[in-house]
Amino acid sequence: MLFLALRATKSFAQYTDIHDFDCFKEGCNPGNPGILAQGRDGNLYGSNGSRLFKITPTGSYTTLYTFNQTFGNLPERGGLTLGTDGNFYGTTLTGGTLNAGTIFKVTFTPSGAQFTVLHNFSGGSDGANPVAPPIQGADGTFYGTTMGGQTPRAYKITPSGSFTPLGSLPGLSSAPLIQAQDGNFYGTTNSVEVCCTFSYTVFKLTSGGKVTVVYKFDVTHGIVTYGGLVQGSDGNFYGSASSGGKYNGGVVFKLTAGGSITVLYNFNPQGSDGFAPVAGLVLATDGKFYGTTQFGGQAGGAGGGVLFCITALGAYAVLYRFDNTHGSTPLATPMQHTNGEIYGLAEAGGNGGGGVVYRFNHGLKPFVKLMTKSGKAGQSVEILGQGLTGTTKVIFGAGSASFTVVSGTYMTAVVPVTGTTGSVKVTTPSGILTSNQIFKVIPTISSFSPTSGAVGTQVVIKGTGLTQTTKVTFGDVTATFVVNSATQVTATVPTAAITSKITIITPGGVATSSGTFMVTNSLLGRCVVSNGKMNGYCIGVRSGVCREAFDPTNCPQGQSVTNVVLDQCAQSTFTVDGSRACTP
Repeated sequence: MLFLALRATKSFAQYTDIHDFDCFKEGCNPGNPGILAQGRDGNLYGSNGSRLFKITPTGSYTTLYTFNQTFGNLPERGGLTLGTDGNFYGTTLTGGTLNAGTIFKVTFTPSGAQFTVLHNFSGGSDGANPVAPPIQGADGTFYGTTMGGQTPRAYKITPSGSFTPLGSLPGLSSAPLIQAQDGNFYGTTNSVEVCCTFSYTVFKLTSGGKVTVVYKFDVTHGIVTYGGLVQGSDGNFYGSASSGGKYNGGVVFKLTAGGSITVLYNFNPQGSDGFAPVAGLVLATDGKFYGTTQFGGQAGGAGGGVLFCITALGAYAVLYRFDNTHGSTPLATPMQHTNGEIYGLAEAGGNGGGGVVYRFNHGLKPFVKLMTKSGKAGQSVEILGQGLTGTTKVIFGAGSASFTVVSGTYMTAVVPVTGTTGSVKVTTPSGILTSNQIFKVIPTISSFSPTSGAVGTQVVIKGTGLTQTTKVTFGDVTATFVVNSATQVTATVPTAAITSKITIITPGGVATSSGTFMVTNSLLGRCVVSNGKMNGYCIGVRSGVCREAFDPTNCPQGQSVTNVVLDQCAQSTFTVDGSRACTP
């Protein structure tokens, strides 16, 4: 591959070493996962050694904070997460009141860093020694993992510091979690579960704390998973394993939510395409995944690693071979800045050998990043970008939004009533910037009229985010409907419907009415009895279909029943006894 030198020792046509770490003044040798966070000001923020730093997209570097034992120590491997409150969140591996690590919040101002320890790990049931920064979920709470304590454990913590331990993990986890399209969190484990038993897994974590193993690596499909996961536009998970595979040089893999794995690329330690992909992947705006390898890049497996891209189908290409002079051994997961360029950290190389901050220009267009990926009409959404001053229009799918430009790199917009699920587009003086994520407009139901009626009744449902309605149900029965506007849908009470709530489904989510629609047609049947007592339900036939409805008025819960008679409808579909007629 031919590179054109643009600046002595530093710049190339695509790859640029924008800063060399000074071990004596700045800390050095950034490790994995090494998450860089783009701030509201357009600069990048990260951790290195015992320090937090800021670096501009062009390479102007500033040390912002130096840790001590009291507030925590050794944040160098983790990195930072930008919260929707504008603060940055991270963890320290050790330090704190019990030397078991901390979770912290920090605000950077022109006068300095305002630092708050949110939680001091005890090494007990709350875990210990976190590595990755927590991520902010759709509910505004931060979720993360630990490496030590009584057992490796997931946790959640509010921005104010209310800490809740969650489920135990199937191994040690040092990569950040991701929140997937299904609302659950996914992560990887990369080390021993108990003595001599290795546990390299992909796991699922619910917001309530339940942990489930999705896949356990078997060497053939890779092993040693430090990098974490990224979810593709197809809903599958993509990641890397630094060992195992066909040549034992690691793999890039695709994994379905159901646990079916496909190896997209096998790294060969004897080749020149790099091997040992410790870092995770980033999904860029061109639909490709970008990552790095720790080693290789030269003939016979020599070299300091490579920067690569790979498609969802497995088409692999080396973009840059690290040469030590401009960095080597890139362990940190790269990220894409809203200017379109890829940024990352290399552990070694550069002037003095302390590692570098690099950027890679692959010709990808600037875009805007949304701080939240879903919301209801009226919700404020934060937007990061560049060249935002002078913005004239913001569109959520098909709906124009009101907005406020705070600076050239940060603005807010309000989800419009007419908004639809899709990309967010921001019209600036330099052109239209499109979001790198789909924003889901969550539907709502505010009312419906009439509130009762027979099968065939036309019901007007009012709410927001209804333009893309794909399904309306009365209970579990699907209704025909017409979308009248973004705020109104008219549905017909379907055959076999019973008294129940109304639900609307759109690409943005599900809305269920707070009130119940009463179907006035009689459901003649019998009360359901369990162990000689009514449980509040009635079963009977509606339009030739056997139905069950909650009717505590006619079938009082807990009331004893004698002379039980079997209901004919119930025998085919329910294991139920009928005692007396009911009409819900």
